[in-house]
Amino acid sequence: MITFAAVSLIYPNSTKTVLENLSLTIAEGEFVLVIGPTGSGKSSLLRLINGLVPHHTGGILAGDISVDGISTQSVKPGGLAHLIGIVGQNPINGFVTDTVEEELAFGMESLNVSPDVMRKRVEEILDLLSLAPLRNRSLATLSGGEQQRVAIGSALVMHPKVLVLDEPTSALDPIAAEEVLSILHRLVHDLGLTVVVAEHKLERVIQFADRIVHIDGLGNTRVGTPAQIMSDSDIAPPIVHLARALGLEDVGLTVRDMRRMSEKIREGKYDKKEVPSIASGDLVIDINGVSLSFDNTSVLQNINIKIWAGEVVALMGRNGAGKSSLLKTIVGLHKCSTGSVELLGDNPLTISGKQRRETIGFIPQEPSDLLYGQGVLMECNQADEDNEIDNGETFELLNELVPGISPHTHPRDLSEGQRLALALSVVLSAKPKILILDEPTRGLDYQAKNQLISTLLRYARVLGRTVILATHDVELVAELATRVIFLADGDCVADGKTLDVLLSSPAFAPQVAKVMSPQPWLTVKDVINALEVTR
Repeated sequence: MITFAAVSLIYPNSTKTVLENLSLTIAEGEFVLVIGPTGSGKSSLLRLINGLVPHHTGGILAGDISVDGISTQSVKPGGLAHLIGIVGQNPINGFVTDTVEEELAFGMESLNVSPDVMRKRVEEILDLLSLAPLRNRSLATLSGGEQQRVAIGSALVMHPKVLVLDEPTSALDPIAAEEVLSILHRLVHDLGLTVVVAEHKLERVIQFADRIVHIDGLGNTRVGTPAQIMSDSDIAPPIVHLARALGLEDVGLTVRDMRRMSEKIREGKYDKKEVPSIASGDLVIDINGVSLSFDNTSVLQNINIKIWAGEVVALMGRNGAGKSSLLKTIVGLHKCSTGSVELLGDNPLTISGKQRRETIGFIPQEPSDLLYGQGVLMECNQADEDNEIDNGETFELLNELVPGISPHTHPRDLSEGQRLALALSVVLSAKPKILILDEPTRGLDYQAKNQLISTLLRYARVLGRTVILATHDVELVAELATRVIFLADGDCVADGKTLDVLLSSPAFAPQVAKVMSPQPWLTVKDVINALEVTR
């Protein structure tokens, strides 16, 4: 179905190739997973499949890519629209209509699909992706995860032979991610759909993959089965690292396999881990009876939360639960309908200028909203100047998070993870007392995520700052958060220590917790520490 014949790719002004002499054949009905470090070229490989690279992006391309016998060099991307569906990292950038139902119908209208067929397909996709309640909603009012499902639906409704997805679960909650990936898996097996996915959250998708393409960031690629690639790959889900830490002969790729291989360890008796108290400092954020409504629709309902200095608080819940709305209310971007929010005794709506930069730092789901410079170094130097710190500090912080970014690259040319790291560096350089992040691991590989965890832990524990993040990344929460607040339909339904909240929710439990249940362990580190104490 898809053939790469000795393909090499390099972008203008780049010092390294994205791909070097890649030859690969992807059969019809195959599910291929593309993995690699942040900025390694995964998105470029996906865009080669439908010709967006190099037709729209530029670049020097050697070799040939063909899809269903059609060379991407002989036709423009529009000429492959009937054959290939593509879902990008930022779904909202690809929307062209106003409402969910209109967006689902738009592609078929462009290809002159008959109205009766169009109506049938739209209804099928609305049911398939649980979008029926959103059919008349404005796209701009949807949460990031809801937008992602609409984008996937817009591609599926065209009945393509090939579906290309760039981090399709990055903004989805664990339940929605499982539903979407299961649907894709079923389409692969039942209809022969060919699926190519680039994803960082391997714990969600690796069990569905037939093969993996591993890009190392230097142009080199490895192709093999999941078991072959995971046997020695640095990029691996938590259960693979768990298998290695336990010295198991085989690498388990599913929770079921790992539970079978670790049965004796789970049955042992271990000392119970003491969990530190939630309150650890002065009261920093006081949310008292906050409710929020848009167009007579209730978004938040009577929220009462107190957050102290030194805490790392994770907001969790299904897509559309109100997490981003609560963060924006805390920051002062939304004025609550009832109730009040106080940050260190001040109303966030009245804080401005230098005081605001030093009090609260906020990184939204789309970090590009914070970037306006013409180059990475320009952004960093401006942050140094604004925050009155030594020249080069912000760029140094960026290199700690994601090494190797060229200082002359335009922020819009960075990968999703690199843009997030740049925005985080700019915000952190002001050393705000409160740091708020909305989906902070979108586009980050495991290494960059580990560096982010180290940075935020140091920020909270050493400097005594407060960190609040809304996320669907349960592995991040397990490693980082001291406390979890769970939202559902605008209500606070759980608020407690991370261990207690995650273990009580099977859907939102991390992989290690599922493998090691009923032992109260969330991470590989927890398992190793418990075993060492017992020995």
